[in-house]
Amino acid sequence: MQASLKFLAVASLSALAGLASVAARAESYDGVHQNASTLSRAAVDAEAARTAAAPDQNVVRGSRGAEPFKAVADRNAVAQEAMRAAAAPDQNVSSGSRVNSKVISTLPHPMDVRTSNASGGSRL
Repeated sequence: MQASLKFLAVASLSALAGLASVAARAESYDGVHQNASTLSRAAVDAEAARTAAAPDQNVVRGSRGAEPFKAVADRNAVAQEAMRAAAAPDQNVSSGSRVNSKVISTLPHPMDVRTSNASGGSRL
């Protein structure tokens, strides 16, 4: 019992010494840091006034309705692609339509047939 008390005393003293060494470390004080802005006080004040007077500044994006849209694709190309997709022969069939089936389209695409007929070629 005497040995365990001595062990506890030594352990508690070493723990206190560890805490004291941690508490002794401190950061150095560099003073107040200088402002790194390139704007003058008047320019900052003017920007703050413009921002405060801006309309709808606290409204989240998209809550004011649709935003202006600028298309990047050609309108005719998109229309042709939509018509081609709508006329695809197996557009509603997928590999999961039937058990253990594979979809292999053997039908000619109607738009290809029309193009071939219009150019005088034979039907597929």
